[in-house]
Amino acid sequence: MNAGLTLGSLFDGIAGFPLAAGRHGIKTVWTSEIEPNCIDIAGRHFPDAVNLGDITGIKGGEIPVVDIISFGSPCQDLSVAGKQTGLDGSRSGLFMEAVRIIREMREKTDGEYPKYIIWENVAGAFSSNKGEDFRRVLEEITEASIPMPTSGKWASAGLVGIEEPGGGICGQSHGGSLTHSFGEFPNVEKESTLSQILEMDVPDKYFLSAKACWGILSRAEKREKEVPTILKIALLERIAEDWQRNQADK
Repeated sequence: MNAGLTLGSLFDGIAGFPLAAGRHGIKTVWTSEIEPNCIDIAGRHFPDAVNLGDITGIKGGEIPVVDIISFGSPCQDLSVAGKQTGLDGSRSGLFMEAVRIIREMREKTDGEYPKYIIWENVAGAFSSNKGEDFRRVLEEITEASIPMPTSGKWASAGLVGIEEPGGGICGQSHGGSLTHSFGEFPNVEKESTLSQILEMDVPDKYFLSAKACWGILSRAEKREKEVPTILKIALLERIAEDWQRNQADK
């Protein structure tokens, strides 16, 4: 248990970080989210947490201080499923807003808060702009000069970032040092089947476009990497659905 520790969750989504924190005795003080459905879900589970709204309007020196700030900043511009425009992209560039808030809080508290930050993102963050984007992430978090590895590629071992189930990575900063984060799989008794939680009528904007699906398949072919069968089927089905939709519109 971590009695007394507090959390602030930026890019909160459906309160995944507050849920994990609560299971370890950490109280969520505030969140930041703009999607109405996500706000509704988080509000039902964490009614005492204040939603601060749009991250661009938050001033880190004026909000309640917390021990931990978590932020799963938008991944679209870092993901291999997209164009990988990187941190200069309009969505993934919001990472810089989170860094700004963290710095403002630390300046206000003379470096005392937050004590920890947790950044979660896709594995594509390692390769975006040939690894330069991840180097920028490290430099912004540590406010130090971070060289690219001599190999030209970032590895998970010994660095900030560990690949998680589902393809995400998680980074953790502890004071002036960088360490791995550790998690745990749910035990069998608490598992749920996808059919119990999946929504049937999901807006199309939440799906990969046919172009993105083709991109994943073509990049895998060029790199001579085998795409898992279940993923390949899903990508091809998405491409077929898009083709059928276009044919029906003609």
